[in-house]
Amino acid sequence: MDTEKTLGQKYEPRVFDHLLQQALESAGGVLVEGPRACGKTMTAMNAAASFALLDDSDTAALASISPSSVLEGDRPRLLDEWQTAPQLWNLLRRHIDASSETGLFLLTGSSVPKDDQTRHTGAGRMLRIRQRTLTWAEKRGQTLEAGVSVSNLLSGLTPHTDLSTMTYAELVEEIARPGFPAMTKLPSTRREMLLRGYIEELARTDVPRLTDMRHDPSVIVQLIASLARNTACDVTYATLASDVHQVAPSIKGETIAKYVSALERLFVVERQKPWTPALRSRARLRSPAKLHLADPALAVVGLGANAERLRKDPEAVGLLFESAVYHDVSVYSDLLGGEVRHFRDSNGHEIDIVITMPNGSWGAVEVKLGSGQIESGSTNLAQAVAQIDHTSVAEPVFRLVVTGTGPTAVLSDGTITCPLMALRP
Repeated sequence: MDTEKTLGQKYEPRVFDHLLQQALESAGGVLVEGPRACGKTMTAMNAAASFALLDDSDTAALASISPSSVLEGDRPRLLDEWQTAPQLWNLLRRHIDASSETGLFLLTGSSVPKDDQTRHTGAGRMLRIRQRTLTWAEKRGQTLEAGVSVSNLLSGLTPHTDLSTMTYAELVEEIARPGFPAMTKLPSTRREMLLRGYIEELARTDVPRLTDMRHDPSVIVQLIASLARNTACDVTYATLASDVHQVAPSIKGETIAKYVSALERLFVVERQKPWTPALRSRARLRSPAKLHLADPALAVVGLGANAERLRKDPEAVGLLFESAVYHDVSVYSDLLGGEVRHFRDSNGHEIDIVITMPNGSWGAVEVKLGSGQIESGSTNLAQAVAQIDHTSVAEPVFRLVVTGTGPTAVLSDGTITCPLMALRP
């Protein structure tokens, strides 16, 4: 569908388009989920043949009076923000059951409805896929340019040397530039204002709508700040609660867990689960998940910072950069059916990002901020990989050190290194 005619804006192709097309060709219905303002409506409208915007008051009224009429239209039929009319789910399921065709319905949603039972009946009928904010390559308009392809890496191919990179100042500016499509090209002051408004809306409207929230919205604002400080780290609910004590002295870890769950249901928080292969040694695997906010720029503003202030705190930049790498690798891995996890044992051996594939193959990724850390990153990867029992898990297809300011090259031990700006699907 022509988005310029329907929404008044020309569609800019996304990496996600390929995954969406695969899903539409495989199932009767496809549910696209993701954080508000990540571009779901534009992407789905581009793929749809007709649509109903369920957050429109007239359409919502029609859905309550005559639900079946909302499903009428050319296929794929887009039901945007479907969670505002969850009563449509079972009706839609029956339409799909009555047909042998694929690509009948396309749904988008920015939160999971409270009554999650409606979703269980979609098994075998609906595919659920996650859309994230723009990757660095998309923000820079370089998706089709040559670079280091995740798909090629998983096929055992190595890239050509490329000395192109960016400065530390440019790197920090890119971290602070949001991947929410409507904000990406705005001046820094305007995008910071919008991101602050995004966080305030989460705190005042979205989280209370999903939970029995008895605290002031400032608690959610403070929680997001704590999540930003602890991004890409093993963090406990008790730690998050202690960070929130200044605005809610009696808050417990259990309450924090409930609020984090609500942020996950809003797709604002994402868990990077641990990878648990068999080990050669008696070391224990560390099992906590790492938490990431939906976009590194959201974390920057959550910290009350901007690019200028962030430049003075390399440690914070390093954590936010790791989150940025996790974000982009997740987008590219989804296209291949892969999962993104992390590995850490009780002896301190760690792999920042592990890409696992359905066929059992996997890739190991270390994240380092600067080019001067490439050698240590390669050593860390080799030591961590050596802890894994390769009689049960194969050797990794590739070892990759992703940097902020380094070149693209293949090291003498076979480890590949590249800057995040060079990473491609």
